[in-house]
Amino acid sequence: MTDEPRETGEQAKAGDPRPRSAVSGAVGLAGLCGLTVWILVARQFGMGGALSALVAVLACGVPMMLWSLLIDRVHRNPTTGIDWDAPPRPLRDTLDISLAKLAGLWSTWCLIAIVYACGRWYWEGAYLFAMGAFQWTAPVLVAVSIPYVMWLDRRLIEPRDGAYAFGSLLLGTGAVDRAALAEHARQWAVKGFFTAFMISIVPGNYADVVNWDVAAALTDPVALTRWLIAVMFLIDVTVATVGYLLTCKPLDAHIRSANPYAAGWAAALICYPPFIMMGPGGPLNYHVGTQEWPAWLAGQPLALAVAGAVLVALTAIYAWATVAFGLRFSNLTHRGILTHGPYRWSKHPAYLSKNLFWWLSSMPFLVTTGSLTDMVRNTAILAAVNAVYYWRARTEERHLGADPAYRAYAAWMERNAPLPRLLRWLKGGAGATPQPAE
Repeated sequence: MTDEPRETGEQAKAGDPRPRSAVSGAVGLAGLCGLTVWILVARQFGMGGALSALVAVLACGVPMMLWSLLIDRVHRNPTTGIDWDAPPRPLRDTLDISLAKLAGLWSTWCLIAIVYACGRWYWEGAYLFAMGAFQWTAPVLVAVSIPYVMWLDRRLIEPRDGAYAFGSLLLGTGAVDRAALAEHARQWAVKGFFTAFMISIVPGNYADVVNWDVAAALTDPVALTRWLIAVMFLIDVTVATVGYLLTCKPLDAHIRSANPYAAGWAAALICYPPFIMMGPGGPLNYHVGTQEWPAWLAGQPLALAVAGAVLVALTAIYAWATVAFGLRFSNLTHRGILTHGPYRWSKHPAYLSKNLFWWLSSMPFLVTTGSLTDMVRNTAILAAVNAVYYWRARTEERHLGADPAYRAYAAWMERNAPLPRLLRWLKGGAGATPQPAE
C-alpha cells in the first residue's frame, strides 16, 4: 500500500471535472412528467388501447421537444449545422439541392417499404400495428417533408448530405459520393429496423401498465414487483420510441454517424427479432426447464420482497439509462456523448443492469427437470448472452471512439468510475490513480 495521501471525492471533482454531457438531464425528466400525466389520465378513464399508447408517445415527446428548444435552446448548438444568424439563402439557390434530397429521401422510404413488404414477420403479431401506423402516416410524412427540406436547406451550412448524394445518384446530376451514400444507408437501416420494432412493442407495454389492477398488486409483493417492472419498461420503450421518431437537426438530435463496423451490427441485431437468438428455440435460449424467481422463493415473504426490490431497482437503472438520452436514444448510432445520469458511474449502465436482472429473475442454475445438464447448459448460455452484450459494448466504444468527446469521457471514467477506482484500490491504493492530461 502507498503512503501517499488519498484524494477526497470533492478534491477529485474540483480537479478533474466530468466532461459536459451533450444532453441536459432535465430533458428526459420533462418527458417522464408528460408520460406520467398521460398514464394517470388513461388509467382514470380506462384508455389502454393501441391508439392511446401512441398518445403516450406524444405526451412524452412534446415536453422534451419544448424543453430542448425553449430552455436548452439546442437549435442554437453548433452541432446542428444550422446558421440561424445569417439570412437564409434565396430558395432559387438551394432548390436543386432540395429536389435531389427529396428524391433521395423518398426513394429511401420506398426501399424501406419494400423490405417491410418482403419481411413476413412484419405482417403478423405486434408488428401489424406498426405497419398500420406507417401506412397511415406515410402520406403525411411525404407532404411535410417538402416544406421542411426546402426550409432547412436554406439555413444549413452544408445542405448536401447523404440523402442529397443518393438523390443525385438516382438523378444522375452529380459525382458519386460513396462515403455519404454508405453513411446514409446505415443511418436509415437503423431507423427502418428499430423504429418498426419500437412502435410494435409500445401498445403491449402501455396496456400492461394502464390495465393492471394496482389495488390487488399492493397486497402481493410479487404482483407489485411485476407492475413496477412493467412501468419501468413502459418508460424505457416510450422514451426510446420518441428518440427514433425525432431524429432531426433543429433538435440537435440527428445522427452524427451510424456504426460502420459489421461486428457492431451483428452483435446488436442478434438481440432483436427476427434475428434474436435468445428466444424459444434459439441457440442462446437459457430458459429450458427453468422457473421465474417467485417459484423458487415461494413461501419466503422476506426473500420475495428483497428479490423484488432488487429487480425493480435494476429495471429502474435500465429505464434511467434510456431517459438520460432525452430525444437522442438510438441503437448503433452516435447522436452526442452522454456523461450524466447513470453514465457518470458506468459507460454501459443499461447493459449491466439488464444482464444482472436476467440472472436474478431466471436463476438458470435451478431447473425443474432435475437435470444437471440443463443446469450447466442454462448457466453457460446465459453467460454467453452476457458475452454478447459485452461484445456490443466494445463495438459501440470502437465506433464512438472516433469522437474526441467520447475519448475524453472514457478517460474520465477510467479515473473516476467506481469499478476502475475499486480495482486500483485493490491493486495498491489511490496512488495508482491516473491523472488527467494537462
